[in-house]
Amino acid sequence: MTVPEASVAVELERLRGTVATGFAEVKGSLAVLVERSTRNERDLAQLREDTGKEIDELRADVEALKKGRWPLPAIGVLTGVAGAATGVISLMQR
Repeated sequence: MTVPEASVAVELERLRGTVATGFAEVKGSLAVLVERSTRNERDLAQLREDTGKEIDELRADVEALKKGRWPLPAIGVLTGVAGAATGVISLMQR
């Protein structure tokens, strides 16, 4: 019965090699996934930082626009007063 034992040993060795190869492929695939995940985390952190800077710049621009805008209520009052004054002047000239 040494022949079946020898063939079993050979088959077990082949199986061991197949399993080892499979584990190596899985480890390689996992290493690629871990690298991609790490790169994605870095890219996301950079994107958040860049977006935060851009939002801060936009907020500063909005504040500058708010400070530089015309005071519309005051302009409306001045326009009304000028119109009323023009009407009074035109009535007085008749």
